[in-house]
Amino acid sequence: MDTLTRIRAFIDVVEAEGFSAAARKTGRSKALLSKYVRELEDELGALLLNRTTRQFSMTEAGHTYYRTAADILKEIDNLADLVRENNADLKGKLKVTLPRTFIDAEIGQSLIDFASENPELALEIVAEDRFVDLIEEGFDLGIRITKLDDSGMIARKLSDFRVYACATPAFIEARGPLTHPSELSRVPFLIDTNSRSHNSLRFIDTDGSPISVSVSGPIEVNSPQATLRAARAGLGVAMIPDFIARPYLASGELVSLFDEYIAKDRGIYAVYPHRRYLPAKVRAFVDYLHAWFKRYS
Repeated sequence: MDTLTRIRAFIDVVEAEGFSAAARKTGRSKALLSKYVRELEDELGALLLNRTTRQFSMTEAGHTYYRTAADILKEIDNLADLVRENNADLKGKLKVTLPRTFIDAEIGQSLIDFASENPELALEIVAEDRFVDLIEEGFDLGIRITKLDDSGMIARKLSDFRVYACATPAFIEARGPLTHPSELSRVPFLIDTNSRSHNSLRFIDTDGSPISVSVSGPIEVNSPQATLRAARAGLGVAMIPDFIARPYLASGELVSLFDEYIAKDRGIYAVYPHRRYLPAKVRAFVDYLHAWFKRYS
């Protein structure tokens, strides 16, 4: 039995968090997986897994071995994908992390369209409003809506992105004219707690200097859809992503404020680890999304 097969067995067990779960996932028997892992440990002369009837855990050596072995196997699989790219349809699984805001909005249709056109490639989509370590958590790529910082990742911009400070015409009329972002501190504000600075908003003054405005209001919620509904109900001003706000701004139900003061330095990006061999499925997915946004934005 070759070392690569033993390594795959070890990684399957670790990622399934147990021999029984790995056996169900891979279709191999628990005894066979245990045999492969034991042979790998004998070959290395080190214990990789602690085994008890009730508990499963990796040893320190196991943690060290897993991190590097998983990267090596992924490179091998990516190389195989690269060779097969021009000779086969996309197959396998693509694991993607993205914000709930993305999947819940109309732009989430881009993922459905991709899946429809590539039926033999399974998309595993994990929508979470937190920073995800792609390598540590085993994702092929992530979609991020942000001002992209240098993270050691490869990034491709899919679309421009901005937010609007939105309120109903009736709310603005009742509160008097709002002409400068500093005035938000005196009116009810609907806070989306997904923002990095929940109660402090960042604007850019006409001379390029930063403006920080403290805000408060009747609702704090980790959902731009919820703040949108509250703004439409006339409860206050909300910062709404452009791909959610557009139809309500176009209809006049909402009005945007302080457009000239809102930074335009963010975008929607596909990010993925720096790998020697970029998997064909990742390249195809990113190319598809880039074309989709160009077509529909």
